[in-house]
Amino acid sequence: MAERELTSELRHRHQQRKAATTILVVLLMLFFAFWYAYSYYEASGARGEETPTSTETCRPFDPKVPTPGTTTVNVYNATTKNGLAARTAAELRERGFVIGEVRNDPLKRKVAVVEVRHGAAGRSRTPLLVPLGGKGTTAVADGRKDASLDLVLGSGFTALAPTPSPTGLPMCPSPSTVPSKSST
Repeated sequence: MAERELTSELRHRHQQRKAATTILVVLLMLFFAFWYAYSYYEASGARGEETPTSTETCRPFDPKVPTPGTTTVNVYNATTKNGLAARTAAELRERGFVIGEVRNDPLKRKVAVVEVRHGAAGRSRTPLLVPLGGKGTTAVADGRKDASLDLVLGSGFTALAPTPSPTGLPMCPSPSTVPSKSST
């Protein structure tokens, strides 16, 4: 009879281990199910927090930020190379700049590479033009009152440098001021 009680007790222990293992597996499965659901919830931004979107293609338009389309450039040739100012002005126009005068340098100064002349109002626009002149380009302040810039091409100038890659997002275009047609 003692042997019968021993087998009954072993069977009972085996069933307890089996039940404990089953409960542990079910609890682990529930834990991982809740963990997966929570991570999915967090990734979707459902907590009400704003998540950065990768669909943004430009930053909001700011009329105070100088752009090539709002910058007038006078292109002057300070060399003996014929047509240098005209070719450079055409390329600047293709890059979106507004072209003013195109002629020989009215100051008749000797320029080594490129000189960007500007007044106080045009100082904020010089970073648009100085990198295009290449190495050796200098910015020179003068007494003009308007925001125009002079690009003076010197003897060391051969061609405009590539337009620098913008850092961050480019600015969105200006909102249209033309009223849209409404159907009546």
